[in-house]
Amino acid sequence: MNTSFEPGSAPEGFIPLSVPVIRGREWEYVKECLDTGWVSSVGGFVNRFEDGVKAVSKSAAAVAMVNGTASLHVALRIAGVEESDEVLMPALTFIAPANAVRYLGAWPRFFDVDPETWQMDVGLVSRYLRTDCVMKDGSPHSRDSGRRIRALLPVHILGAPVDMTPLLELAREFSMKVIEDATESLGAKYKGIPIGSLGDMGCFSFNGNKLITTGGGGMLVTDNAEWALKARYLSTQAKDDPLEYDHHEIGYNYRLTNIQAAIGCAQLEQLGEYIAAKRRIFKRYQTELADLAGISFQKTCPEGESIRWLTTICVNPDKFGADSRTLLRRLADSRIQSRPLWRPLYMLPPYCGCAVGNIPVAERLYLECLSLPSSVNLSDNDQDRVIRAMRCAVRGTHA
Repeated sequence: MNTSFEPGSAPEGFIPLSVPVIRGREWEYVKECLDTGWVSSVGGFVNRFEDGVKAVSKSAAAVAMVNGTASLHVALRIAGVEESDEVLMPALTFIAPANAVRYLGAWPRFFDVDPETWQMDVGLVSRYLRTDCVMKDGSPHSRDSGRRIRALLPVHILGAPVDMTPLLELAREFSMKVIEDATESLGAKYKGIPIGSLGDMGCFSFNGNKLITTGGGGMLVTDNAEWALKARYLSTQAKDDPLEYDHHEIGYNYRLTNIQAAIGCAQLEQLGEYIAAKRRIFKRYQTELADLAGISFQKTCPEGESIRWLTTICVNPDKFGADSRTLLRRLADSRIQSRPLWRPLYMLPPYCGCAVGNIPVAERLYLECLSLPSSVNLSDNDQDRVIRAMRCAVRGTHA
């Protein structure tokens, strides 16, 4: 069964995984762009959207870009990542941050994840830096590859924060930059501090399935004013003169359009409501599925606050009576979309050989995890259907 649909094109009765919800002032703001002609990468809504994300993340500066991957690419370049460097990151995440590392000719080094929070295991990172690296010219270098390790790239997956305190301590000790991939987690907090503002730079995504959307779009945030200026410069083709076409560096056409920013401004006005809806959906799944053997949920690290972007379950096949992929197919038969977690990145052809040792937790989670419908506008009736279908799946029947 095909479960990839645009909003409005899905068959009647189909429950999608996570779709954008347009119910605020989006039409009004986009019409203003069209009426005034400010439709490209310059306009008041771009500035307004940057200010809004800056306020939410409690960062000193924000630079809007075309997507989260572009934001990561620029952040890594500003952090000084160069060809043949290494960047340390989790094995269990979407491929975008690894690709951003490779855009610069550098290499990702993948680590296993914590079995409870599913976030990068900071203890393994610490062990690697202390036992498998040597300090040279003020930076750690990998013993096996000889490459300089330039940055840490924690990814706050599924709306929940990484345990950042020990990671930031490692960064200080080993003189590395920290770029937070917060693309799934706008509004999440760690020790009361918004994620994205804990490291040197943070990156957000506003793709169609994210908490808020601009259709596409991303944002780089930082407290370093010089880096923010550099990010704005690089993302606008590195143009050096407002009139003459002078370019002294290779830049990128990465700026967000005013139309997209207008949608983002309207979405941002509903952020609190959307987070509350996501948390309510998660809590209801957690409560209603509590008696199903073999079903567990992602936990949040101590002092972390998740926005619960996607409610994701872990399915123990021996206890549940079916594996995650069988459950996926049975849900699809009931016109319900679900999705497995990402294949660990070192299993993909571009990244074979980039892992540190065995990575059993990420491999198990890939096989056992499934994300359930979590749209902001998911109704109680539709969520009831998902819950009933889960129960029927145990018996091998249809809801």
